[in-house]
Amino acid sequence: MQEFFQQIARQFAQTSWLEWLGTLTGFLCVYLAAKQNIWNWPISIISVASYAILFYNAKLYGDTVLQFYFLSTAVYGWYYWIRRKEEKKKPIVKASKGQLLLCLLAILILTLSIGYLLDSKTNSDVPYIDAFCTSVSFVAQFLMTRKVLQNWLLWVFVDICYIPLYIHKDLMLTAVLYLVFTLIAWNGYRDWQKTYKNFA
Repeated sequence: MQEFFQQIARQFAQTSWLEWLGTLTGFLCVYLAAKQNIWNWPISIISVASYAILFYNAKLYGDTVLQFYFLSTAVYGWYYWIRRKEEKKKPIVKASKGQLLLCLLAILILTLSIGYLLDSKTNSDVPYIDAFCTSVSFVAQFLMTRKVLQNWLLWVFVDICYIPLYIHKDLMLTAVLYLVFTLIAWNGYRDWQKTYKNFA
């Protein structure tokens, strides 16, 4: 444990301005999303641009592609949240069991497909782990754009999965960020659940 904190201290000292930018804007956009603040979407654009470069350099190609997906969903989410607000519909919805099963199936298919591509076409040393985390994030992000309550449970799960992956890649500051993301995601789930119940 002491070695872990020493590595974090060294990482803070050696962290590039790009990782700092991605980390700070990443924290801010997730915090704002948990608070249902629409500004999470434009701020996320800065974060994903930073992390696209960082993850490419770390040979996390699934996560690199994921950043471009995040970019497109940021634009879509921004539009969708504005539209939902204007239409005065219930802001948060809950996925049915059938919809959740479809989400799990999508994660499985994406993991196998992306994992195969990363394993056969890139020099990634963690192709299927990268693919799994990327696939869960794809689905969680889509659910967030639709304001589906359970998106936060997927984020809690995948953020925990990402922590050892980023430690393995010597991205200690990012690993710490994802620990914080886990806490924010859990808090986001509780806050959204309260809002959902108030509209039920």
